[in-house]
Amino acid sequence: MRLLFAILLLLGLLPGCQPPEPVPTYDSYDDYPIYEGTDLGLTYTPAASTFKVWAPAAEALQLKLYAAGLGGEPLQTIAMERAQDGVWTATVQSDLLGQYYAFQARYDGQWKAEVTDPYVKAVGVNGLRGHIIDWDATAPAGWAMDKKPVISHPTDIVIYELHLRDMTIHPSSGATARGKYLGLVEPSTRSPEGLPTGIDHLRELGVTHLHILPAFDHRSIDETRLDEPQYNWGYDPLNYNVPEGSFASDPYDGAVRIREFKQMVQALHQAGIGVILDVVYNHTGQTEESIFNQLVPGYYYRQTATGDFSNASACGNETASERAMFRKYMV
Repeated sequence: MRLLFAILLLLGLLPGCQPPEPVPTYDSYDDYPIYEGTDLGLTYTPAASTFKVWAPAAEALQLKLYAAGLGGEPLQTIAMERAQDGVWTATVQSDLLGQYYAFQARYDGQWKAEVTDPYVKAVGVNGLRGHIIDWDATAPAGWAMDKKPVISHPTDIVIYELHLRDMTIHPSSGATARGKYLGLVEPSTRSPEGLPTGIDHLRELGVTHLHILPAFDHRSIDETRLDEPQYNWGYDPLNYNVPEGSFASDPYDGAVRIREFKQMVQALHQAGIGVILDVVYNHTGQTEESIFNQLVPGYYYRQTATGDFSNASACGNETASERAMFRKYMV
């Protein structure tokens, strides 16, 4: 009897039972489906939150909700449903404002590491979990009217390149928020000799555009230990669409870094200075353990003929811009 029950259960012939959905298989990465929508990641309203992740070959995907961006047990673990074109989706019919989230994919019967998704726009400390925030609260006064300065001719452009931390981290910068987004744009800062520093120095030089070295979330700085000496230029991408937390006054609250980044941009524009952001799409700071590779193993990276990760970037990996979904991600 037990054997018969097991067979019926396996075949999905018992009332209310469904056979397991077959996992799609593909001969090559070129055969992976392309999702044309623009709603990957999180879509939040006070009434509901919808999460979408592209992972065509995964056996299963689960969403985990947390009260904090680091540590603690999940408040909920939700099985996501396979939808069209390689997308997995889950909708929670309640207000999740302030909660944090991560995804976990299963391949070959094994759960991969918990990660954010490539399209995340707000994260907790160290970028380990997405943060569900009120985007209206990230806008400084007048943000909706902010516009970049107009340059009459390209030959009039004067570009100054800097690292955000470097510009004001030394006590001689005179800045209060040293090494931070807001420190760069503090007005009337002076050196011990009385010379203009920060944004006043840039204006004095006649700079029209500021080229900022990577200000997106990078992995090498431990944002829980910002009282200790740490440094990196930022060419080790973690979350491409999120400002780096170590430049914010509070790296734990995902809204703070976004609001302060906007304040910095707004102040630069008001000073007549355009902003150029340095973005590194040709490699990521991690390879096997990266967000991309935990969700869709292998797809986002080039491999050699022997199956190893290609390393033309000399940074451990190189992203596969020839593949449709990474090309879509970049542009």
